[in-house]
Amino acid sequence: MDTLKTTLNTSTLAALEEMLQNTSRSVPHDFLPVHFFGGASPGQVVGHLSPDFIPFIHKTLQEHALPLLHLSSDRFSIDAAKPIEISDSLANLAEQMQQAGLIPGWRQEQFAWIDQNGHAYFMLERAAFRTFGLRSTAIHVNGHTRAGKVWLGRRSQSKSIDPGRLDNLAAGGIAAQETPWNCAYRELWEEAGVPNPLSQRIEPVGRIHMRRPLQSLGFHDEQLYIYDLALPENFIPTNHDGEVSGFIEISLSEAAARILADEFTSDAAIVMADFILRKART
Repeated sequence: MDTLKTTLNTSTLAALEEMLQNTSRSVPHDFLPVHFFGGASPGQVVGHLSPDFIPFIHKTLQEHALPLLHLSSDRFSIDAAKPIEISDSLANLAEQMQQAGLIPGWRQEQFAWIDQNGHAYFMLERAAFRTFGLRSTAIHVNGHTRAGKVWLGRRSQSKSIDPGRLDNLAAGGIAAQETPWNCAYRELWEEAGVPNPLSQRIEPVGRIHMRRPLQSLGFHDEQLYIYDLALPENFIPTNHDGEVSGFIEISLSEAAARILADEFTSDAAIVMADFILRKART
């Protein structure tokens, strides 16, 4: 019998509900909109640029103009062009910002910016997506057992973002040319050692939109694709990529307490809160 039920008190459940209601925060008034003149809606706002970065970008573009990129007093603009041309210009600017120390946590991984119709219009270094406030996508997998426990990973201390904090069983950004499903399979193996026959049993349960400013890093805008995965009682997660220092198996009530004690990453806290609340309603 599946015993994934919650016995949490109403105040704890209310606190988790309030968290879910505040996942999408407003853009600070002093952030500059990023306009893209391609895609389904030419001129649409696709990102937001922190005032911390504007002086460097202004100086860089004045000294050496980059094709398709323009900075004015009220916007940063990206002209329409072939995806490879847009990607090259953005990569050039991002690399100069990284060399100046403005983009930490460089990953040598590419994310794709995708419009409302599902077309990818350009690619950019993963760490630079938050610099320009561009919307990225990621997967999070809740690993649970029939005994009513959840498996959580603890991020490695070497991680540039949120070292040592609790995370879901597996989570990660969806790379350019990768689907959410394929990303979930990859991350489950790399982060938790979940073999493919088991990872194929993931259940898609929803999507959460996270938006928040990050001190000195830019604006985080990400769609999280959420999956649940029932794990066998004898399964023990094993990390393969060095990004997780260890795992713990805990009850939903303990998970809720750790969420409210601010032990999770921001994204994982919301995903786990959603999981707990879904189980409370069943």
